[in-house]
Amino acid sequence: MDILLEHRDYLVINKPAGIGMHQEGDQPGLVRQLSENRGEPLYPVHRLDKITTGVLLLARNPDANRELSRQFAERSTRKWYLALSDHKPTKKQGLIKGDMEKARGGSWKLCRTQHNPAITRFHSCLLAEGLRAFLLQPQTGKTHQLRVALKSQGCPILGDSRYGGSPADRGYLHAWQLSFSFGGEQVRVRAPLVEGEQFIRHAAGLEGWASEIMAASKVD
Repeated sequence: MDILLEHRDYLVINKPAGIGMHQEGDQPGLVRQLSENRGEPLYPVHRLDKITTGVLLLARNPDANRELSRQFAERSTRKWYLALSDHKPTKKQGLIKGDMEKARGGSWKLCRTQHNPAITRFHSCLLAEGLRAFLLQPQTGKTHQLRVALKSQGCPILGDSRYGGSPADRGYLHAWQLSFSFGGEQVRVRAPLVEGEQFIRHAAGLEGWASEIMAASKVD
C-alpha cells in the first residue's frame, strides 16, 4: 500500500482499485490486509467504494478514531474527487441534490425529493476528444453518492458498469484530496493518479485544471 502520510495517531494511504474495505467471501478486505501487514489495529474513519482509488484515512487508536470520525459526521472535513466520463453532462457545473433510494441489485438512484438529500457540487470540462473531466465535492457522505450523481446528469463514470459507464480498464473515480484538522493543525493530503490508463495519460492536465478551479473558489 502506498502510504501518503504517517502520523502516530493515523495513516493516510492511496487506496488501490479493485479491493473492498472489508472482507468479501474469501477475499480479505483492505483494512484487515493493511492491519496484518503492519502488525497493528487500524480503524477506517470513512470508506471508499471498491472501484475508487485515492485518499483513505485510517486511525491508529480508538481516541483518534473518535475524533476523526466526529469530523466526518459533522461534515467539517473537505473532500475532493476526480472522475472521467465519455458522456457530456446536462449542465457544465453546479449542485446535484436529492434523496437517494435503493434500486435493484444493490444500486441506488437519485430522487427529486429533498427530505435527507445527497449533495454534490461539481465542475466539468472537456479533457480530450470524447473524454470529460469532473471535479466533485461531496457535501454529504451517502453510499455511491458520486456515482449516482453523475449518472443522474447523463454522464456515468467511465468504467462504472453498475451505473451504465462505458467499459474501461478501471472505474474512473479517484479521491484526490482530503482536508481535516488534528491536534490543532490543519492537514491536507493529495493522492497522485497512478492507476488507470486515462488517469495516467491526462494526470498533469487534469490536476492542473482541478487546482485552478479550487484556487478560483478559494478553497483548500
